[in-house]
Order: sequence, then C-alpha cells, then structure tokens
Amino acid sequence: MKLITKISLLAMTGMVMSCSAENTDAPAAEEMAAAPAEVMSNVVPEGAQGISLLGKTLISAPASQKVIDDLAAAKVTYDADPMDAQNIIWYGRRTAYTGEFLKAIEIFSEGVEKFPEDSRMYRHRGHRYISTRQFDKAIADYEIAAKLIDGQEDMIEEDGAPGPAGIPVSSRHTNIWYHLGLSYYLVHDWENALKAYQTGHDLGLNDDNIVSTAHWIYMIHNRMGNPDKAKAAIEHIHKDMNVIENFSYHNLVLFYKGEIPAEEMLNVDPNDPSGASVAYGVANWYLYNDQPEKAYDLMERFVNTKSWASFGFIAAEVELSMK
Repeated sequence: MKLITKISLLAMTGMVMSCSAENTDAPAAEEMAAAPAEVMSNVVPEGAQGISLLGKTLISAPASQKVIDDLAAAKVTYDADPMDAQNIIWYGRRTAYTGEFLKAIEIFSEGVEKFPEDSRMYRHRGHRYISTRQFDKAIADYEIAAKLIDGQEDMIEEDGAPGPAGIPVSSRHTNIWYHLGLSYYLVHDWENALKAYQTGHDLGLNDDNIVSTAHWIYMIHNRMGNPDKAKAAIEHIHKDMNVIENFSYHNLVLFYKGEIPAEEMLNVDPNDPSGASVAYGVANWYLYNDQPEKAYDLMERFVNTKSWASFGFIAAEVELSMK
C-alpha cells in the first residue's frame, strides 16, 4: 500500500513524464515527489516531456516528416474553426503523435472547457495522462468519460495511425473502458481494473477487442490470487480467431494457455510497442508464477529500450519502481 501511495503522489503533484524518448539521469523520483506543487514545472528540464518513475529524464524522439505534415494540416483545420470539437480532437491527437504529450494535454483541456459533455475530450486527454504517468488524473478523466457514454450509442473510433489492414478495430466505448482499466491497473487497484476491462470485453466488439481485454483480465485475476478464474477467463480464446491487429495480445493469451513457449514469445523487438507489450506480459507471468528474478530481469532489460509510450513499458516501470 505504501508503494502504491508513492505512485499516486507522483501523479497528484503534477510531475509529468513521457514515453517514446531518450533517457538521461535525473533527480530521484522520491525527490520529485517531495517538491512543492508550485515548483514542479521547474523540475522537468527544458525540452523534456517529464521524468520517469525510475528517475530518468524523457525526451521525445524526432517525429517523421509525415507525422509533422499531418500535424501541420490538423493545425490549419483547427485554426479555421477552433470551436469545432472534431478539429480540437485531431489537433490534439496529431500533436501527441509527434511526442508532444504535454501540449496535447493542453489542447484536450481546451476541448474539455469548450465541450464538457463530450466524452472524447476526456478519453484522449486521459490517454496522454497515462503517457505522462499522471495515473490519478487519467482515472478521473476516464471515470467522467464512462459516465458520459452511459446510454449512448457506441461508434467506431477512427485510427490516427491505421494498421496494415486499414480497418479500425476499436470504438469510443471500448477505448474508454480499456484505458480506464489500464489506469486502475497501473495503481494496482485490481478490482476496479477488472470491472472496467470486463465491461469492455463484454461489449464483444470484435476479436481484436476480445483478445486484448482477455489478456488484461487474465493477468488481473492472477495478481489477485485467483488462478482458476484467470484460466476460465481465457477458455474462449483460440488460435483461429479473426484478429486483425492485436496479434501480440492474441499470442500472449495462447502463451498463457501453454500453446506458445516463452522463448518464442520473447523473439520480439521490445523497442516496438507491441514487442514491449509481449515482454511485459511474459515478465508479469514470471512474477505471478513465483519467478521474480526472471520477471524483474526481463523488465529491467526492456525498460532501457525506446518504447516509452507503450503500455507494457509503463506497467513494467511501475513494477520496478515498487520493488
């Protein structure tokens, strides 16, 4: 409990961190947590997005020319009509894709002020609160978003960076429940994380959504000490499912079922977001199967890669900060 409180304190003080970055030594995380809230803005070095939970300065990697061009086009559209909700959303999303998470949070905060009843503003701002390790703020945003979508018809959410198939695989509702579950998971509130993921899973949007949520549900049950419930939660997952993008989550569940060996699972690039997800899933499996040395060794190795914005990387960072 003491360690979880430490993480929450880091988030509530307003200390922000980034992913997709280059790391350098920074003041210890404990020192950051002890700093007064009014001086926290002076703690993060100029040009950085923040400080990791392990005390590293995080600087976003340069964006590709296409990402920069997409942002420029979104900014032109936004400038033409800054009162259009869709324009705000895409300006914020495109900004985040360049690695400017803090600026994206500012844009979505503007959206919250202009459209306080629009769940999308909280959904996207919450995502970037996760990216910057502000977990309590992410939880607050997603709780609001979940209330706002209650009774509303679900809608497919357009991808900002479409996968190879070019087919969106998530919706507004599934994204809100997924990220709410993740936010609770990152502070180790297992019960609320389970409720959120189960709600998203039960929407049954498609096989991509089913395998991704089943993966987290399985892990949560194991972390809660319920291996039988964990096993039951993935019985319906099989190798012939129609998965379009979430191959890493699908393979992780097959690994949990004993159909893919750990050695094969770890034959991935942890610098890639999906590779980081796999690495965390396997490391976490070692952790709740009483092999902490293997678990922490694997986590230590892949948190030194560049996949800072991936959820697997962030989850591993949390675990290591709580050792």
